Amino acid sequence: MTRTVLITGGTSGIGRAIAARFAADHAEVHITGRHADTVEQTAAELGVQGAVCDATDPGQVTELAARFSELDVLVNASGGLPQGTPGDGSALEAVLAQWQANLAQNLLGAVLTTTSVRDKLTSGGSVLSIGSIGAERGGGSYGAAKAALAAWNAALSAELGPLGITSNVISAGYIAGTNFFQGRLTDERQSALVAETHNKRPGTVEDIAETAYFLASPGARHITGQTLHVNGGAFTTR
Repeated sequence: MTRTVLITGGTSGIGRAIAARFAADHAEVHITGRHADTVEQTAAELGVQGAVCDATDPGQVTELAARFSELDVLVNASGGLPQGTPGDGSALEAVLAQWQANLAQNLLGAVLTTTSVRDKLTSGGSVLSIGSIGAERGGGSYGAAKAALAAWNAALSAELGPLGITSNVISAGYIAGTNFFQGRLTDERQSALVAETHNKRPGTVEDIAETAYFLASPGARHITGQTLHVNGGAFTTR
């Protein structure tokens, strides 16, 4: 049976790789992005369906949810470091703007999207959200937002579990092939990030995509409410 999969932030990086992985399994994949040109181009390249949607805008999210009667897999992949937060005003206003932007982009977008499609999620379905190693170490407002994402996921899992729906966070370490650092990653910093890993290599978008695909598979039905760290050992748990 063909599964219906929605991936926010699916036009680049991790989101695009996850979309490609589910499309390879012949799922009916829908991706979102904030810009019509990149949505259209990516959808055509991957052979999936696209929709322009800012996950932090309740009106746009409501319109997105109306496209579906049933949904098997939701992947909240939109997020990252906000670009160009307002710089006018006092220092406190700048701090407030930065924190609000990070919370909106890395937490509230996932909350709004998930809430909008919650009643459409099928038994046996999955909700996945992309977190970050930044939640575990000095990540500032970005890390705090990703830590809140994991806390919200734990509560969401308890609500969805009785309905046969799993909910997990994939906490990514350093992943090459994304625009997370917005061109500001130096060779020295990249080397340091790789040196932190046990396997001495950067993560790839395919690493995250395969993890997402597994968590939405029949073999992962008893995995829920978890934050899975995919970082090559740069941050370990016990």
